[in-house]
Amino acid sequence: MENIQITEASLRDLALVQRIGRQTFSETFAADNTEENLAKYLEEGFSQERLTAELSNTSSEFYFAVLVNEVIGYLKLNTGQTQTEIKDENTLEIERIYVLKEYHGRKVGQLLYEKAIQVARRRNADYIWLGVWEKNHRALSFYKKNGFIEFDKHIFKLGDEEQTDIMMKLQMEGR
Repeated sequence: MENIQITEASLRDLALVQRIGRQTFSETFAADNTEENLAKYLEEGFSQERLTAELSNTSSEFYFAVLVNEVIGYLKLNTGQTQTEIKDENTLEIERIYVLKEYHGRKVGQLLYEKAIQVARRRNADYIWLGVWEKNHRALSFYKKNGFIEFDKHIFKLGDEEQTDIMMKLQMEGR
């Protein structure tokens, strides 16, 4: 897809991160979850306080996919103790890659993923890992296509429901 820029987001972009985060999460998961659970997660997971802390943390990085001055997707990466599960110093977690539904199938997610690979190489990470909801077949296929393998499972709380995430990792070349 032409002219998509990947730009780093910072604390000054809090409102944009909140908007794109809530919209893409809702588009991705609304059909498979109750309205109450989704609303609770969107309120808590994308609150100003939480996003301020995440954007201020030097162990997390946020990137936007921008097309003609419009944010159409984003990426969140974690290292060190900021990672949600594995706390190894030499690994990188992709916590989120989300793209607006109208841009699915147009390689936006692939561009964000390639940015994650660049960051992993820059940090000399042993591997990249992530968790994907077991019912998110689109994401599971995307990561498998990019060489990720399943290695574990964990529970993700969405409101009052416990959901199973498939944990996947990609060994970095030469590691």
